[in-house]
Formats: sequence, structure tokens, C-alpha cells
Amino acid sequence: QVQLVESGGGLVQAGGSLRLSCAASGLAFSSYILGWFRQAPGKEREFVAAISRNGGLTSYADSVKGRFTISRDLSKNTVYLQMNSLKPEDTAVYYCATADVPYVKRFNSDNYNYWGQGTQVTVSS
Repeated sequence: QVQLVESGGGLVQAGGSLRLSCAASGLAFSSYILGWFRQAPGKEREFVAAISRNGGLTSYADSVKGRFTISRDLSKNTVYLQMNSLKPEDTAVYYCATADVPYVKRFNSDNYNYWGQGTQVTVSS
């Protein structure tokens, strides 16, 4: 049974930092692209970041580029999202997900097959 369990969300002031973690089990972790998405109230789920199977390639939404960093630890079956210089507009539920598609298809949430339950990130102004 595949499980993705996110942690690390919370309430932080604007300008602060959080690190999200997503621990995976029940799958061949290194065989999947890992992605982070987020969904704010009343908005559609949007792409945040993705990392390739070996961790050598990363991609970011323009809105988080330079502030967020995605990484993965193959020995721990865990993917991370380091979020710095947080802004109120970063407030959302953050989800990690896996995709078994070519890396070029990383931006589309429809290509991701397993999802975590989500973790709330709230940034106060």
C-alpha cells in the first residue's frame, strides 16, 4: 500500500521559513518524479516544485523561484520543500505527489498518481 505522509506545516509570519517533509512508503521511491502542489481556498491546485528521479533536475513555479528549494533523500524515501521568505500569498494546503511519467510532464497534476493528505501552511502578514 502506497503512502505519502506530509509534515512540517504550520503558522509563520511573513518573511519566515518552514520545511515540509513527505515520507513515502510502499513504492520504489527512486522510480518516481516527486512534486509539490498547493491549493488555496477558492483556488485551483497549482504546481509548486518538482524533482527528477535521481534528484539532478528541479523545477519551480515562477511565484516561488528563488525562495523555495525541493530536495529528496533516497536513503530515507523522503522529499523536502524548504520554504524561505514566506509571503501571505503562500498560504495554502501543500501536497506531495508522485509521477511515473517523463520529467517533461512534471507540471501537470493529472500526471501524478499518488498523493499525500496535505499539510496546511499559513503565513500571517
